[in-house]
Amino acid sequence: MQGSVRPILEVAARLGLDPAVVEPYGRFKAKVALEAIDPARATGQLILVSAITPTHAGEGKTTTSIALAQGLARLGQKVCVALREPSLGPCFGIKGGGAGGGAAQLYPMEEINLHLTGDIHAVGAAHNLLAALVDNELFHGTAPSLDPLSVTWGRVMDMNDRSLRHVVIGLGGKAMGVPREASFAITAASEVMAILCLAQDYRELTARLGRIIIGATFDRAPVTAADLRAHGAMAVLLREALKPNLVQTVEGVPAVVHGGPFGNIAHGCNSILATRLALQYANLCVTEAGFGFDLGGEKFMHIKARAFGLRPRVVVLVATARALKLHGGAAPGDPNGPNLAALERGLPNLEKQLENIRKFGLTPVVAINRFAGDPEEELGFLRDACRARGVPVALSDGFARGGEGALELAELVLKTATLDGDGPRHLYEPDEPVDRKIRAIAREIYGAADVNYSEAAKQDLRTIERWGMGHLPICVAKSQMSLSDNPKLLGRPTGFDLMVQDIKVNAGAGFLVVRTGPIMTMPGLPKEPAAWRISLGEDGTITGLF
Repeated sequence: MQGSVRPILEVAARLGLDPAVVEPYGRFKAKVALEAIDPARATGQLILVSAITPTHAGEGKTTTSIALAQGLARLGQKVCVALREPSLGPCFGIKGGGAGGGAAQLYPMEEINLHLTGDIHAVGAAHNLLAALVDNELFHGTAPSLDPLSVTWGRVMDMNDRSLRHVVIGLGGKAMGVPREASFAITAASEVMAILCLAQDYRELTARLGRIIIGATFDRAPVTAADLRAHGAMAVLLREALKPNLVQTVEGVPAVVHGGPFGNIAHGCNSILATRLALQYANLCVTEAGFGFDLGGEKFMHIKARAFGLRPRVVVLVATARALKLHGGAAPGDPNGPNLAALERGLPNLEKQLENIRKFGLTPVVAINRFAGDPEEELGFLRDACRARGVPVALSDGFARGGEGALELAELVLKTATLDGDGPRHLYEPDEPVDRKIRAIAREIYGAADVNYSEAAKQDLRTIERWGMGHLPICVAKSQMSLSDNPKLLGRPTGFDLMVQDIKVNAGAGFLVVRTGPIMTMPGLPKEPAAWRISLGEDGTITGLF
């Protein structure tokens, strides 16, 4: 495995990158200059990896993506994997790192999971600069029309800290600022992060930053970052962060890791620059959309793919026996041997996600991600169930065996990716009314009967219409644990109404965030955080980080 790791300039050469556009950060990671990316030359085939509705621990999309890329490389394909950057919050929280695992992980894993090239910190700095400028305007009174009670722009940090969800700032006397309630979110939830992932160059980056809405005037007109003259300095802080990061897998397959937008609040996938870089310099690009297809896949298609003319040639839907058993009523973990009855009861969730893929005119392939201890009877049952439904299926054992364990999946993907369906299709047109677009997603993707709106959300709809923002695509923020907005409704729920709490205009990112249920933008640490397991040895070796 690690014997295949190469110095980063060799990885760049394997892709065909000119050394002049590669900016090494040490021996095993580098930035790639923007002039290396030409959208007209991004002609490779795109493979999208998504999943069924996951468990709290996830179903291994990243591990499967990396293993698939390694399997494709073993078959002689010129392949590059494009993924998000991990956030520090999960690394020290409950989920752990986001660089894959076992024999299917990115290298250097520790550096990728911790700081990489500092992009996430740059996003935090740019976000917090705008927050500081907002409070500076309130303190000096240089923006007298800005209603302090309307300010929605809080602060961020790249760590889970529930104590910062709601705070009071400006205490300590007149010289310390204007006292008011505020909040912190994790950096991955920042609109600046979404902007970084959707901007194609420095000009567009600056323009998108300028469109960020931070609050409103007393006359209820939007106030933007450009109104506060903040966007130029913010763009400067993000100058280096806009360049994609080049790393590799443990088998030496090139990987572009760039951007990490929150899967619930934003579109949950890596930057458009990273995807185009992979499509330009490789024949196949394997990329991932966060959480289940009802969240990440839908957003990928309506927000990223539609805006930039991307079309996945095949969608790999990751499924696990443990998740389907959970949807079938089994207890988490279910350690008592094979439970085919629960597995069968959980299959409707898989069926719904397959239907969702086909609604976009895309072709699905199921990857059964093997976990240690999975009974062979369950894996065989799941394989037979997919075949009985006419779905191409392969077992993936990438965690244990790397690219070798994904050869069956890689061969199936190559065979299926040659098919040319009638897609892509979309569930709504941009100029349709906002409530109609939300209803289309709720009914077609989630299986809801209807959509209900709180009074706050109804007011938001009127504001969006008054501001002329109704053309923006929809980005639904909901639980990833269910097809519905209720995390306790497992399997394939039907007959429920989706409840919209509020709608936020992310004008810089270019989408409307439709919040359903109590979505946390600042996670908390669990009772036994992963940070307890992590330590630094006398020789500088990191242990416990995965």
